[in-house]
Amino acid sequence: MSEFVLHDKLAADTISLGQSRLCEVRLMNDSHFPWVLLVPRVSSVREIYELSKEQQHRLTEESSLLGEGMMKAFGGDKFNVAALGNMVPQLHVHHIVRFEGDDAWPGPVWGKVAPVPYEDNELEAIKARLAPIIESLK
Repeated sequence: MSEFVLHDKLAADTISLGQSRLCEVRLMNDSHFPWVLLVPRVSSVREIYELSKEQQHRLTEESSLLGEGMMKAFGGDKFNVAALGNMVPQLHVHHIVRFEGDDAWPGPVWGKVAPVPYEDNELEAIKARLAPIIESLK
């Protein structure tokens, strides 16, 4: 069995927030939205059904905990969860807090606005808000 390696595109577009029991936890480097990805640390997996039943349950649990925590932390109007994989085949699940009137509302975030990377102070602030949520996934 081969070792897990994070896809180059995910590594380039995101910032590590650490690890949960199952996943790499990554912050999308786009200050428009609180946007976190869960990437199961399982090699050569493209789809959720390719995970073992135990891993599927763990991913669902981590996704739900992350969603609840992010909505409490950021007070959004809607929470979006998606596992598209059209551009990056490695299984990864997007978790995005949405606000009525945000730059892409009410449409999807993909392709609506150019990403704006976090400034250093913004990055530290969002990491601090997310830290207890990420800790709850361990």
